[in-house]
Parts: sequence; C-alpha cells; structure tokens
Amino acid sequence: MDCCTTSSCSCCESSYIKASSQTCPICKHQGMLVKNFTVKHIVLDEYLSQVGSNDYFLCTNPECDVEYYQGEKLFYKQQLKVPIWLKKDAKPKYVCYCGKVTEDDIMEAVLKKGAKTLGEVCKITGAMKDCKCEINNPTGKCCADIVKEAFEKAIKIRKETKDCLN
Repeated sequence: MDCCTTSSCSCCESSYIKASSQTCPICKHQGMLVKNFTVKHIVLDEYLSQVGSNDYFLCTNPECDVEYYQGEKLFYKQQLKVPIWLKKDAKPKYVCYCGKVTEDDIMEAVLKKGAKTLGEVCKITGAMKDCKCEINNPTGKCCADIVKEAFEKAIKIRKETKDCLN
C-alpha cells in the first residue's frame, strides 16, 4: 500500500489508540500512547524481555532522554534500534521509517531535484511506500503527516529562496 497515492491505508487507520495520556516520570511532559507490539519491534533485542505485555507511552519532549515509559519502566535512546524523529538529537532524522527516508532526503527532492508535489517527492525518495509503520515507526502510526510536514517545510524554503532571488 502506498500512502502517497491513496487517501487511506491500513497503517493510517488502525495504528491509533484511543486512550488518555500519561506524563513522563522524568520530565513530566505529556506522552503519546504506543502499542506494545510497536515497542517490541523498536527496542534492541537484548531489552525485549523487559518490554512485558502492556502498552507504553512515548515521551514527546524533544529534550528528554526517555523514549518509552510505562509507570517506572523506562527505555532510553541507546536501547532502541532507531532514533525517534521528534527528539532534538535524532540522527538520522527519519520522516519515513519504512523507507529509511530522512528530512534531508525530502529537502533534496524538492530543492535540488525539483519535486513539486508530495507524490513526486515520494517517487524520488521512496517515502510512504511500504506502509509497515506499526512496526517501523516508533510512534506506531503512519508517517504521512511527518512526511507532509517535511515536504511543506521544503516548499516554504524554496519559495523563500525564489523570493530572495527576485
């Protein structure tokens, strides 16, 4: 399934969990609920036995070192297979985890390769192609919004650059 060319796909619809938020035990910032299934795919194999069977929260504070938490059970970035894009020091900063597409890849597609639409960006970069977000994206959610945000940022930069040249 290709999120770039379809209005919805299974990863975009089924990955959201309706539940109340919980604050991070370290920074007290609101967290985002993530399915246990996703966390099991994101933590390094040596920490898999510590995950348990409950769902987790993702700390959405870019400054906090905690990635996932459930009560006092914490996982930090060095315990994960991939960096979480919303953290300030995420390297690389993936916007599409399935295609290993970074924000820089999106910028290059727009600014250097001339992509004008999100569909063109997806074709050039391979973003939003495989739709296995539930296991590849640390949020467990579809990456479409993150990819679109990066695309819009690149379009804005291109417009500002053209305005400066005129």
